[in-house]
Amino acid sequence: MDAGVLAQYVFNGVMLGVIYAMVAVGFTLFFGVLDVIQFAHGDVVMAGAFVGLATYVALHVLGVAAPAVVVFAVACAAGLGMALVGAVIARWLILPLRAAPAFNTLLVTLMLGSILRELVRLFYPNGSNPQPFPRLLPSASVNLGHFTLRLDTTILIIAGLVMIVAVNLVVRRTRLGLAIRAVAQDSETARVMGIDFERVVLVTFAIGSALAGFAGVVYGLYYNEVNFDIGLLLGVIGFSAAVVGGLGSIYGAILGGFLFAALQTVGSVALPVSSAYNNVFAFAVVIVLMTWKPTGLIAERASERV
Repeated sequence: MDAGVLAQYVFNGVMLGVIYAMVAVGFTLFFGVLDVIQFAHGDVVMAGAFVGLATYVALHVLGVAAPAVVVFAVACAAGLGMALVGAVIARWLILPLRAAPAFNTLLVTLMLGSILRELVRLFYPNGSNPQPFPRLLPSASVNLGHFTLRLDTTILIIAGLVMIVAVNLVVRRTRLGLAIRAVAQDSETARVMGIDFERVVLVTFAIGSALAGFAGVVYGLYYNEVNFDIGLLLGVIGFSAAVVGGLGSIYGAILGGFLFAALQTVGSVALPVSSAYNNVFAFAVVIVLMTWKPTGLIAERASERV
């Protein structure tokens, strides 16, 4: 294979890896704090994309046309909007079900995802059909043989990595992050030490959902199209990435996201059939990896609670 073509596959794979990693980090934050799987998380990504799109339409109506201002407003609206959604989900759905069997939370969040999809499909104008997402980033590119280095994709990769690093720094280097890690380690001891458990849970869900909203905008800007059902596949991929990387580990979620994107890329290049089967190949390999290492590639460090 030509080196330029291979480089193009790698470049596109890195872009996908950034999106998947942002989704997977949310899953692992939720599980780390409350040991719950928020299966509506993929649909929160979708909702973030549509909030960003609606923000663009509103700015266009108001006559705001400066690209930098529009991009900033779209990203902030999606992030802040989904942070609020995440906090509401935690306060009114997750916390009340904390003492219930895990299947209750699983069922409730699955139904919530369906509700979010239907709300967008029914109430967003022409929501049943794919919506074109505006090209808000510079479209310049550099051609190096068969490899095209796109400026907009490069900006998205950098922005996504910055957001992932920022979330990791918040969790690892701040007082809030210390509280989050304390609750994740032992919620009862954290309460005794004076940590506001409910506040930590709400903030954690807000952070993970804000990252999902930003991932939705990145998805829209990369593909220039969004649909009400994109959260289904993104949710499954993000959760799979978090599990195969090591559910509960942020580094594992990042590794899992890039691993899944790499498997899709390999499937597109290596399979003798249509690249439409790249997801089948990726999921098949993930199944093998999970069977071989059920705890994930980076196992969560656990301690016995007494």
